[in-house]
Amino acid sequence: MTLIKTSLLNGIAVAIKMLTLLGINKILAIYVGPAGYAALGQFQNAMTMITTFASGAINTGVTKYTAEYYDDEPRQRLVWRTAGTIALVGSVVTALLIALFNQTLAAWFLKDASYGGVFLWFAATLVLFSFNTLLLAILNGKKEIVRYVLANIVGSVFALLVTTVMSVYFGLYGALVALAVYQSLSFFLTLLLCYKASWFKFGFFFGGIDKKTAINLAKYTAMALTSAISVPLSHTLIRNHLGETFGWGVAGYWEAMWRLSSAYLMLVTTTLSIYYLPRLSELNSSTDIRKEVIQGYRLVLPVVMVCGVSIYFLRDLIIGLLFTSEFSSMRELFAWQMLGDTLKIASWIMAYVLVARAYVVVFILSEVVFSMTFFCFTRIFSDFFGFEGVSIAHAVNYFFYFIFVYFFLRNRGVLD
Repeated sequence: MTLIKTSLLNGIAVAIKMLTLLGINKILAIYVGPAGYAALGQFQNAMTMITTFASGAINTGVTKYTAEYYDDEPRQRLVWRTAGTIALVGSVVTALLIALFNQTLAAWFLKDASYGGVFLWFAATLVLFSFNTLLLAILNGKKEIVRYVLANIVGSVFALLVTTVMSVYFGLYGALVALAVYQSLSFFLTLLLCYKASWFKFGFFFGGIDKKTAINLAKYTAMALTSAISVPLSHTLIRNHLGETFGWGVAGYWEAMWRLSSAYLMLVTTTLSIYYLPRLSELNSSTDIRKEVIQGYRLVLPVVMVCGVSIYFLRDLIIGLLFTSEFSSMRELFAWQMLGDTLKIASWIMAYVLVARAYVVVFILSEVVFSMTFFCFTRIFSDFFGFEGVSIAHAVNYFFYFIFVYFFLRNRGVLD
């Protein structure tokens, strides 16, 4: 399937997901406010780190090897069985630890031990969360784009319903619980879609762990764990810095800005995820890889630039529609954030080559270093430019990341 066809199909799911996210943003803006946004961001970062550990961080590897063994179903099943067993054991152990230390986690991430119950809800549904992401990874690797799109559409609508009900009736606590459980409950919807597929059987996901397969997956585990720790941790530190320096309302402005960026970039990032990783995993020729990268720049980057410019000029209207008047100060973040988003996508188009070709050490080092520099740049620029410095740091950090990835791949002969 071509990038254009994938983009069109994925665009349907993304359009619906964007609409549901915008609806969720409005609900949260009304019922939790800027400070509540900061708390949701902290909890989401905690979830990212915990779920990656729980699943064994094998989903990227599952997509890669499911695509690589596209014509070899026995080897695919070996990957799924190994991944499923790792996910089951990891999720159960992690869930028990979360339940045991729920108040400690709440105090650390949410600054209030009374929110420990949110982590209990999260622990109770963690196994479902892990298997939902595993099934989605398999659908991606199998190039079952229609089922993948349907799973995402249904999940998006379900998220809107759950978040709306919980936020309206229970405020911030309800919004946090909704965030903790809706992706886990989406498992049943994803399972229903996969159950009808010819390749699906429950027995394919459980059993002994194949040593060679586990070693192959471990490369992607290392990369995913690094991202799951370094990126959310840097965001947590940045949010804490903003909250302690400028107030938690300002931290909420940045969280709202980041969520808006994630929403409009979703069409691009999800298309890269479901097209580029499987596609690049199939290619062995540097010439073919370079062609895919160039095609990505021709098709994707102009869209991001047009969206960024449009959002900047419509920022006041967007704040009014998607948030409330309490968020008006976030308008100062838009210019640098849009520039940073463009540089981000420009970098990611090349960075997917690092993942597909399993440049493990380079990927890990770059994730750690550039997560640290984002935090450091934020502290430096916020001293000179106030809270706008966090968006300046975003743009500067991705500028240097783009330069790094380009020269590394060029030196390896991938982009010659």
